[in-house]
Amino acid sequence: MHVSRRLVRLAVLPVVTAVAVGLLAPAGAGAAPKQGNVTLRLGYFPNVTHASAIVGVEGGIFQQKLGNNVKLETSTFNAGPQAVEALNSGALDATYIGPNPAINAFAQSGGEAIRIISGATSGGAFLVVKPSIQTAKDLKGKQVASPQLGNTQDVALRTWLKKKGLKTDPAGGGDVSIVPQDNAQTLDLFKQGQLDGAWVPEPWATRLVQEGGGKVLVDESTLWPKGQYVTTQLIVRTAFLKDHPDAVKRLLEGQVAANDLIKSDPAKAQNLVGQGINNATGKPLAADVIAASFKNLTFTNDPIATSLRKSAKDAEAAGLLKAVDLKGIYNLKLLNQVLTKQGEPTVKS
Repeated sequence: MHVSRRLVRLAVLPVVTAVAVGLLAPAGAGAAPKQGNVTLRLGYFPNVTHASAIVGVEGGIFQQKLGNNVKLETSTFNAGPQAVEALNSGALDATYIGPNPAINAFAQSGGEAIRIISGATSGGAFLVVKPSIQTAKDLKGKQVASPQLGNTQDVALRTWLKKKGLKTDPAGGGDVSIVPQDNAQTLDLFKQGQLDGAWVPEPWATRLVQEGGGKVLVDESTLWPKGQYVTTQLIVRTAFLKDHPDAVKRLLEGQVAANDLIKSDPAKAQNLVGQGINNATGKPLAADVIAASFKNLTFTNDPIATSLRKSAKDAEAAGLLKAVDLKGIYNLKLLNQVLTKQGEPTVKS
């Protein structure tokens, strides 16, 4: 519970660190950006699935790319809806986030508030259960946790149970009672035998197995074409993108560089992730847990747009989202400019 309270406080008080970084280049053509010094407030989670962000911050990559006219302020959150709340209140300019909270932010504003500007991570979510549970039908009458109501794993869990003929509802009723809660609390309750399972991202899935004696019942990657689905992506407030396109482009340069480091030197990246999680939560994460989690993740700048659209349909079917037109949710122009300059493949929306 200590971690949960800490993260909530950070959601209310978004500044964790402020770093001054390199020179701001001239604004992009066709834009009318505001001039002078810029503050870019960036959110992310202290999860291995947010390694792109953590490596970028802890490794000084974002600092190097943004320039000394841009002050970077960072804050950490436990789940997507918290980050969206901070973004909607004006406490954040950009955040790393899962697909469903990004969809909600877009829908709640009538398609105006945010744009997805990059992918970050694919994969790394699992349903971990007690060893006695063999199939979906064994979950009837049981309690299963998710990180937060309406977040990406919560929607995935409800969708999977529905396909298996098991009913759920947002209030925790139905054939399977879904309990949205902080991941750290989920681990504690699972170890105490008070939960029967949880659909969670890394590193929590690995910890439920290693520390809680659980087993993997569902690897979410098996439910998607080619095993690819968006877990983490980078979104930005539309107003900030319009006012400061150069700062956003430089942030994207940092994003691409962070993912390149993860691929070229995973050992260094894992050390940085451990450092970042410890700095944000005050609790170190074992190096072997981080290493095991990395094996279940793909760090990619591709937002895997088709999976986001399916997630939206799944959230609608679960009664967690009204029908929404996602046209315009992506703006990948600046990312593709950065990728082209780096000689890397561009991505599509």
